[in-house]
Amino acid sequence: MKPGVLTVYRWELVKLRSQKRTYLGLGLAALVPIIFSTAVATQSGQPEDVAFGRYIHQTGLAIPLVLLLFGSVWMFPLITALVAGDIVAAEDHNGTLKTILTRSVERHQIFAAKVLAAMTYAVAAIAVSGAVAVSAGSLVSGFNPIPTLSGTTVSASRGLLLVGGSLLVYLMPILAIAAIGLLFSTVFRNSAAAVVGTLMASLLLQLVGILPGLGFLSPYLLSTQFNAWQGLLRQPADWAPIGRAAWVCSLYGLPALGAAFLVFVRRDVAGG
Repeated sequence: MKPGVLTVYRWELVKLRSQKRTYLGLGLAALVPIIFSTAVATQSGQPEDVAFGRYIHQTGLAIPLVLLLFGSVWMFPLITALVAGDIVAAEDHNGTLKTILTRSVERHQIFAAKVLAAMTYAVAAIAVSGAVAVSAGSLVSGFNPIPTLSGTTVSASRGLLLVGGSLLVYLMPILAIAAIGLLFSTVFRNSAAAVVGTLMASLLLQLVGILPGLGFLSPYLLSTQFNAWQGLLRQPADWAPIGRAAWVCSLYGLPALGAAFLVFVRRDVAGG
């Protein structure tokens, strides 16, 4: 009996566990919150010009939220690109893709498994970063109630749920970036080019958002959706930016996956 997608998916996860860049990305996701929390503990300053920046000495729950704002510039796109941009290109580089494509497994199963593996890694990176940030932040500033963007204050337990929800909303643009990275990995056949290309695409979208005269594009840019989670931190919750993020991220991610799928299934086995 031929293996199914879940079996191939498990194979892909085994590959990820054996690759250094997987641990490099997850290590970065854990290290940055620790460094930031250490800086909060040793310095009295605070980034008051960003949302929740003024609260980092009052409650540790503010620290993961501030990191979401800073991390969207380069950290989380880079962490995501490290695996998404490599997951197909590495097979090309190592000469193993030809072997995989000539097995009894269908190409669409291999592609689906690689998509699932790349998305799983992205989810793991956000989860690790959030968990470490909450833990380190609570040690430094305490597990205390947190003010919302509406001026009200919610309990620490309620705040923890809101932080978790914010991480889930934040995943939407991250998964779209993972889809773009997978497209570049499939097309470029070079890990470095795919990783750098994914990061540059993310930075370019952020640059477009701040160029004068192009402000009307901001609601439809992938970079803008990194702030959609802030809707949860209002009382009552503002679901409009979250709903917009869902379909805008889909407009970026789904076509990228579709294009990557077409390239992958039509790959010339004889040429690698």
